[in-house]
Amino acid sequence: MDDRDEITLWRNARLATCAGPGLGLIEGGALVTRAGRIVFAGAEAEAPPARTRVDCEGRWITPALIDCHTHLVYGGNRAREFELRLEGASYEEIARAGGGIVSTVAATRAASEDELVASALKRLDALIAEGVGAVEIKSGYGLDTASERKMLRAARRLGRERDVVVRTSFLGAHALPPEYRDRRTAYVDLLVDEMLPALAAEGLVDAVDGFCETIAFSREEIGRVFDAARRLGLPLKLHAEQLSNQGGAALAASYGALSADHLEWLDEDGAAAMAKAGTVAALLPGAFYTLRETRAPPVEALRRHGVAIAVATDSNPGTSPLTSLLTALNMAATLFRLTVDECLLGATKHAARALGLEAEMGTLAAGKAARFVLWDIERPAELVYRIGFNPRHRLVGSAA
Repeated sequence: MDDRDEITLWRNARLATCAGPGLGLIEGGALVTRAGRIVFAGAEAEAPPARTRVDCEGRWITPALIDCHTHLVYGGNRAREFELRLEGASYEEIARAGGGIVSTVAATRAASEDELVASALKRLDALIAEGVGAVEIKSGYGLDTASERKMLRAARRLGRERDVVVRTSFLGAHALPPEYRDRRTAYVDLLVDEMLPALAAEGLVDAVDGFCETIAFSREEIGRVFDAARRLGLPLKLHAEQLSNQGGAALAASYGALSADHLEWLDEDGAAAMAKAGTVAALLPGAFYTLRETRAPPVEALRRHGVAIAVATDSNPGTSPLTSLLTALNMAATLFRLTVDECLLGATKHAARALGLEAEMGTLAAGKAARFVLWDIERPAELVYRIGFNPRHRLVGSAA
């Protein structure tokens, strides 16, 4: 019988509820679930009775982890480019030879939907194996209507193939496709007038994202995309301040965006704007590491302004070929100096908020979906401290 079919007491546990300003630790804790929902989270002595009882044997329980920024669906890979960079080739030289994002666009356009699903499932399974119960998946490697549709359909299928929550983000404003290299305005027209309305009408889009950067799209161009998304009632996200300060975070905040992501070049005004709007800062240490960046996100400014911080893998073929959220947490602590609490809240409570899922996931609390993880650890810090070690015992609310 499925755990969600009747009232179940998960006893003899230690809880990290993630429901307070900190981790909300409860020794001698218990959860009670019914019909796929948590109905109690607290001290076992106060738990209501239940016919089915599961002895957690003293294990720690956290909410299911949430990877709130990924590009899991794509064709091909860029391992050869990795070799070329190690041999001294510059990104510009690789791009001139047909590499970079252009090569991923070509491979994604050439792949069938079935092929995209099959390759992405391997990456998704790696995340699920580490306790991930929800994942955001972006388009953005198709850059034409048919290919973006194919990517988003593949992402939807992943949510049916595995018992994991999938949120899709339309990232048509990721890069200029080769055929529009000298026709920027025409491509933005295509995004606004054709691609986004059509894909949203098909129910394929949960949020709209963009890349605001000197090598991508300007504030004005992103503003046009965001205006179109707002007309369709879709929430917003933005890749901002990764390589330079273009004021993208402040722009995202002005639209009430769910999150602004990367943020290495974020300034004080941008942090203040995000705090005022309630926009989450999604930090992506995998890309920082892979690109060997030296300017870390201004974590102290985010703390000072009270901006919620999420952590994600940014799993993608070029700049963050990372499919371990636990490793991303270690990177965030080591490279960005986040605390253990900040890392774990960043992959649960604040990651849920970055996807608009805070009513469903991210904390252990009555009314939330019964998606949580039992861990073979002695203290929550182990989830951040260890590298290349997976202590997941069981992910509840998933078929894994």
